[in-house]
Amino acid sequence: MTLTSLLRLLVLTAGFSINAVYADDYSDVNQLVRAGKMGDAMSKADQYLAAKPRDPQMRFIKGVIQRETGKVSEAIATFTKLTEDYPELPEPYNNLAVLYASQNQFDKARAALELAIRTNPSYATAHENLGDVYARLASQAYNKALQLDGNNAAVPPKMALIRELFNPLAKGQRPTNLAPVRTKPEPTTAKPEPATVKPAPENPNSATSLPTSAATVIESSPKSTETNESVVEVQAALQAWAKAWSSKDLPNYLAAYGKAFDPPGQQSRGAWEEERRQRILGKKSISVRVQNLTVSTEGTKAVAKFRQDYKADSLSVSSRKTLELVKVGSRWLIIKESVGN
Repeated sequence: MTLTSLLRLLVLTAGFSINAVYADDYSDVNQLVRAGKMGDAMSKADQYLAAKPRDPQMRFIKGVIQRETGKVSEAIATFTKLTEDYPELPEPYNNLAVLYASQNQFDKARAALELAIRTNPSYATAHENLGDVYARLASQAYNKALQLDGNNAAVPPKMALIRELFNPLAKGQRPTNLAPVRTKPEPTTAKPEPATVKPAPENPNSATSLPTSAATVIESSPKSTETNESVVEVQAALQAWAKAWSSKDLPNYLAAYGKAFDPPGQQSRGAWEEERRQRILGKKSISVRVQNLTVSTEGTKAVAKFRQDYKADSLSVSSRKTLELVKVGSRWLIIKESVGN
């Protein structure tokens, strides 16, 4: 049982947004993959990419086909280019890590998974894969320790634990096959992992305000002694946050985060702000839309859960997001954010 067979490879319809008009093209290629007709699938993918060479969804599918047909070096090149063109997407990093692990390049696999988690701290698959990679790196270190000191009695029991972990008969062993190929977007009511596929907003330049339709739910926690005024204040804070992000108003965007904000991926506050500055100001246009909002409040604390539709240049991603806020003076400030909740 190799480590790569344990690592989870995310397949096909990861976190990319697709236009409904192209959905049949993706579905056709997916069906060919499921039927094992890899040559036909690759030909159709290449034909599509000849007209739309930057399309992330079809490029992702192509990388999976390359991996399935044993063209590991080509798959690595495909996923590497995807991480360069779309650094906001965690799935290419994850698949890149799986490919590196198949070549026993565990340091590169670890680095790729850490980037996936930095992009999406709630990406459970990447966290699990990172644990597997760390275990293999530990095994290599223990082997080296025994080579240097064969009388070290503390090392063999640790190596035995790792061998048991990767034993195919180990209790709780997860399936070794690839995840099923999904051929269509998941319903918007499903919990995405890490993000659902959906069309881009029809008018991205104006889609920055919170919706007021019946789909928007605003409610207070049963434990809350606050009036509805607190919920309205949180809604207004989120509206200002989305508007600042969409208009690339970096000072007001960063001001929406409190001093207690915990940046993802063990980053320092300064490193996180610099990364956000590069990502926001480096885009020609940005649209952030908040939908299906639920707000709960308890004293000076609030939790906001919603669907975030993000569009930047040619990239469009929809995902669930949770923000935790605290009231400081008259303002509600973000202290934690997570994706996929």
